[in-house]
Amino acid sequence: MVSFAPAGTGNPYTSVDFFHQLLGKALKAGARDIHLKVGQPPAARVRGDLVYFRVDKIRPQDTEAVAQHVISDSAVRSKLTELTEYDTAYAVDGMGRFRVNVYRQRGSLAVVMRAIPAQVPELANIGAPRACHDLANKDRGLVLCVGAAGNGKSTTLAAMIGLMNQTLSRHIVTIEDPIEYIHVDAKSSVSQREIGQDTDSFASALRASLRQDPDVIQVGEIRDAETMEIALKAAETGHLVLSTLHTPDVARTMNRIFALAEGDQDELRQRLGDVFQGVIAQRLLPAQQGGVVLAAEVLVATGSVRETIKRPMGNPPLKELMENGVHPYGMQTFEMHVKQLVRDGVVDREVARGAIGF
Repeated sequence: MVSFAPAGTGNPYTSVDFFHQLLGKALKAGARDIHLKVGQPPAARVRGDLVYFRVDKIRPQDTEAVAQHVISDSAVRSKLTELTEYDTAYAVDGMGRFRVNVYRQRGSLAVVMRAIPAQVPELANIGAPRACHDLANKDRGLVLCVGAAGNGKSTTLAAMIGLMNQTLSRHIVTIEDPIEYIHVDAKSSVSQREIGQDTDSFASALRASLRQDPDVIQVGEIRDAETMEIALKAAETGHLVLSTLHTPDVARTMNRIFALAEGDQDELRQRLGDVFQGVIAQRLLPAQQGGVVLAAEVLVATGSVRETIKRPMGNPPLKELMENGVHPYGMQTFEMHVKQLVRDGVVDREVARGAIGF
């Protein structure tokens, strides 16, 4: 339980000060996410577990008040009774930024807020595989960071953009829903566009970005065939495109690409093989010392990998190429990485067994 005493009477959630105090208390406890749902006290995810504040259970009017605080679009705020789900970002001076999802459950609003560190993360500090450095330095092609929701994809891409920003002279356009990390121009110029505020959709923003003289385009997520097609065309025309898919591993990422894209599959394999640079598939696992650790599957576009993508029959499977591509490419399967984490004492065997059956 997290101790917290609400100030005053009535509905304290209408007070911005009270709301910010609650967020500050959660962050001080080491929270990664804050949950506000009717019928339970506010909760914070600390070191992987949900812990609850020592306050009264939340009422429908409480989450409605919070929604009024975190949603900046007045048109959306005026129609809260019709809201089913909504993504936004929320910033508090001196505290940081939050990625927010407001959603409806059992007829009432609920809110989940993901704390975003004020500083853009560095690849070394988040445990990203060394292949991320090499992929961030590519001049063109398609790089994907994949995994289930909440497994750090946005953080890894932000760290890659941060590395480029510090070391390379590029124009980087990001298309996000919502904007999470704020990139301050260093060696690069970073233009950040938010769905709903700066543009209507990933597809329209991606299409427009080709007229904005970009070197690098980060697309928050490839969700449909139109976005996939434009991403491929952008990579084919000499841009470096970074994006995410909600797929758990390399094999299912490839299946998802071919399922999303329209047209002749043999032609698609040729196109993808030509522009593909790499896939980083991520899972966050509980660490022995508390917190989480990143386990990654890595596929890098070698000549053999490109041949397998183009002509899978008669060429080695991608899993075999990952197993044999540790040196010098930094490739690995999830099984290889999780076993290494066990040997290093970072993850215990029970966690590993649940992750890969080890």
